[in-house]
Amino acid sequence: MENSTVREVAVSGPEGIFLNCSKAGRHSFIFILIPAVYGCNFVVGVIGNSMVVAVIYRYMKLKTVANVFVLNLAVSDLTFLATLPMWATFTASGYQWPFGGFLCKAAAGLVMFNLYSSIFFLTALSIDRYLAIVHPMRSRQCRTVLYARITCVLVWLAALLLSVPTALTRDTMLITNHNITTCGILHPEDSRPLLLTISLMKTILGFLVPFLIIITCYFLIGRALVGAQSFQKNESSRSRDDEVLRMLAAAVLAFFLCWMPHQVFHFIELLGMLKIVKNCDIVDVIDTAMPFTICIAFLNSCVNPILYGFVGQNFRKNLFQLLRCAPAGPARPHPSISSKMSTLSYRASEVLRLSNKNKAVMANRSVIVDVK
Repeated sequence: MENSTVREVAVSGPEGIFLNCSKAGRHSFIFILIPAVYGCNFVVGVIGNSMVVAVIYRYMKLKTVANVFVLNLAVSDLTFLATLPMWATFTASGYQWPFGGFLCKAAAGLVMFNLYSSIFFLTALSIDRYLAIVHPMRSRQCRTVLYARITCVLVWLAALLLSVPTALTRDTMLITNHNITTCGILHPEDSRPLLLTISLMKTILGFLVPFLIIITCYFLIGRALVGAQSFQKNESSRSRDDEVLRMLAAAVLAFFLCWMPHQVFHFIELLGMLKIVKNCDIVDVIDTAMPFTICIAFLNSCVNPILYGFVGQNFRKNLFQLLRCAPAGPARPHPSISSKMSTLSYRASEVLRLSNKNKAVMANRSVIVDVK
């Protein structure tokens, strides 16, 4: 979280830590604005993700791969959102941590746990959509609910293992300049390699690799759908395809816009850890901007339910039915991406099959002409 790292611009003593750049990131507007944004994120995120969980569990059930991933994504976001009141209190009190050492480690670990699990589930959804659209027939055996559940277990375990180092290196410490006990990470010489490894994992495994996989999947999906459109004469079919393309583009754009600013300043913070950046003015810029980039990154937990659930007409019908406390009806197919994608997958595969047949026929004709 913001102001959570104590760099080499600090002097550690027996009674606490003295910050040389004591004013870095300590601005009154941060202590007012950031908690308010956290509060909005908490309310919107909890309501949105809770509705996703309730609708999928009660009406749609876990009968599709996409439903399994979307449900786990919502649960992942809810586990993180539970820590937001603590971080809001932490920021509003001028980075004073009143919840003790255990919750300091647990809350920091849950932030990283959500970062990894959320991005991994988004990546799994992207791969599933790629297989469903581009390779619908060949992927039937591996695109089952059982495999989806196994994938979810592996994602949870991987996210847990990757978040443990952050929880272990985080602790409460006394800042003598301001006479506050904060929740942060000290950067002594002997632990620098471990902290560098954690930071690099956050950048590479928590952003770069998943983003490359996601954007590659959606590029291949878009290419397949655009290729299928050239064989379609029905305007309504083309409009549905365009809607799906816009939705996929929005998912990639939301992922990039939410996480890219934080990753940029995280990289600059990494330079400070390497002693490349020591100037207090630069440190102040980093510590001032970091809370806002974190707020933008956390917006992804609010955007996910909108992108992966509320865009579906069936989902909205089930949601209204839930709000009216209506009994659960017969199970319906996945509303947002799956139902639309299934028809597109079939259409794209048929187009590919027909085009291959046409090529084979043309090749046979050319052979016959040559023989003659």
